[in-house]
Amino acid sequence: MKYGYARVSTEAQDLAAQVERLKAAGCQKIFFEKRSGKDTNRPQLQRLLRVLKPDDIVHAVVSDRMARDPFDMLHILRTVTAAGAGLRLLDEPFIDTASEMSDLILFLVGWAAKWQRRRILENTSNGRARAKARGVKFGRKPKLTKQQQGEALARLAAGEARGEVAQRFNVSSSTISRLHP
Repeated sequence: MKYGYARVSTEAQDLAAQVERLKAAGCQKIFFEKRSGKDTNRPQLQRLLRVLKPDDIVHAVVSDRMARDPFDMLHILRTVTAAGAGLRLLDEPFIDTASEMSDLILFLVGWAAKWQRRRILENTSNGRARAKARGVKFGRKPKLTKQQQGEALARLAAGEARGEVAQRFNVSSSTISRLHP
């Protein structure tokens, strides 16, 4: 049996291109999910690994769709080979478990994926720090303006119940609870 595995990191991303390529490669069943590659317990990947039988082949487009960590990649490879199945990557044809070098190559490719992820996180962090320095505010906008917050705090200080203050400003009691004098 030829299985396919497709993954993207977020709900906003599209799996269609990967699924089409896996179908074109002859995959009869495709497991797919929208989860981060750093999550090693992805449900669909785990389902795929559990159904493998001898002579099955698992296809993915590239190694970072399977794993973002070299040790995770080796664990996946060991699980696949222990089932008597094989792993092939469409865009990385040098990764084929029929080769004696596959363990080494998969480890190196997995290491590169981990390194790339670290660079992405660093770049994101640096970009966020630069944006903060420019005065960009992150997160949701406050439900109450500064003036409304002051008025709500004054009402609380005057003894008005939190629920009444919340109702007055059409917000939840927890919004009022989070106000700081």
